[in-house]
Amino acid sequence: MALGALDWGVFRRKEAWQAFAISVVLFAVIAFTALHLFGISGNLGARGDLEPALDFEVQTLNRTGIEEGVVGPNGTFRLSEHRGEVVVIDFTSIECLNCKFIAAHIKENRAEWAALEGPHRVTIISIEAWYAQYGFTDVEEVFGNPDDYRYKPWTVGYGSDSSVYLTNNTTADIGFHYKATAPPVVYVIDHEGWIVHRHIGYEFGEDFADLDNAIIAANKGEAQNLRFGIGSADDSTFGLFVLGLLLGVLVYFSPCAFPVLPGYISYYLALGTREDELIEEGKLKGRMPRSFVIGLLAGLGMLTFFLVIGIIVYTIGRFIPLTGMLTFISYAIAVLLIILGAFMLVGGTAHLMGFVQKWIQKWQTTETDDHFTPRRNMYLYGVGYAAASIDCTAAAVLPFLAVTMALGTSATIAGMSGLMVSVVFLMTAVTSIVGAGRAAFVDFLRHATGIIKLTGAWMMMFAGIGLISFLSLGRLQLST
Repeated sequence: MALGALDWGVFRRKEAWQAFAISVVLFAVIAFTALHLFGISGNLGARGDLEPALDFEVQTLNRTGIEEGVVGPNGTFRLSEHRGEVVVIDFTSIECLNCKFIAAHIKENRAEWAALEGPHRVTIISIEAWYAQYGFTDVEEVFGNPDDYRYKPWTVGYGSDSSVYLTNNTTADIGFHYKATAPPVVYVIDHEGWIVHRHIGYEFGEDFADLDNAIIAANKGEAQNLRFGIGSADDSTFGLFVLGLLLGVLVYFSPCAFPVLPGYISYYLALGTREDELIEEGKLKGRMPRSFVIGLLAGLGMLTFFLVIGIIVYTIGRFIPLTGMLTFISYAIAVLLIILGAFMLVGGTAHLMGFVQKWIQKWQTTETDDHFTPRRNMYLYGVGYAAASIDCTAAAVLPFLAVTMALGTSATIAGMSGLMVSVVFLMTAVTSIVGAGRAAFVDFLRHATGIIKLTGAWMMMFAGIGLISFLSLGRLQLST
């Protein structure tokens, strides 16, 4: 849409401010759910039930004079072998942006911590948290290289998905169970193996006073009142699934796609009244699909589109270290959300996926063609609907997929499953309701498209502002 055609008078309309109020409520609900289900609540200080720190064992760089005396004969560090000591665990990564501030603080204070006069000496270990992205050799070449600015002259370990020892005699993923997939994350473990402090992220200018005080108290053996549990790690995958469900709702009711949905479905269902005519003319083989089938086929088309997008993002992540770039990308996405939201609020429309629509038009048929293919058409319509929705929701969908990919295969499957289940269910349900002859529902959808578009625009801007706020506070580390 040309700039001159934008509707600058939208702010004088009551409907725009009704949409504003609706979006405030929706954003608050979604943000609250995200904080609690995506693990961000842990970043904000939520604590689990009181329980000792899970025992783990990691391979270290095993350097003479550094890891020597801290690790076992085979160069491994096991937490349970350091009972009686205060263990500072620094989950970090090679390309983690904010990890350098934690490392600088450790370098500046480790001598002072070593000189503390309490009965429990302080042992420091930094653990590479992005072991799915970087190999052990990478860690050696960076953290073990005195010529690299990221060099760590203290114990450095390499995490793995079998580092943690669970009570049922099985091993597990250290990043997952320590909720450290979003470094920097620092734990302080007291002399009896209890967690007494957790520091997550980095806020510009912070002085790490709480971290330092926890180490000093633990060194004296006076940190019992600070003890807490990490919390159940089993919620993370479920949280990603639920976020995928919520994202699916956003995608389905995208202001770039939803306004044309009621009319298209009504038109297609109306063709059912002409099926005998179409069959007699030889244009239609078999009966017209019923409303449930139409919705299911369109939903499967949407599923296919997002599956392809997920595969593309996952493949790119295998060759490009997205984990080290996502914080930069996230700031750019946040700004883009605000700009696109404002653009749509005044009547603009993006056409990022216009090429998909052109491809679909080549393969779709109409009742005027020699052969009419309604099932194929509805499947392709679903693909096109998902592509159109991306014009408004790409800034939410793509980083979501990138983050879940960075968190691992199980996270990717959980997030994508939630998204796909949501869009297939909504498309099938809405089409079935329309097909059941609910004229009032169709009228409601048609009349609601205007406020849905405005609500979506406000939501995009709120999402961008919220993302910038979290990133600026250093509490939401999307470079996971």
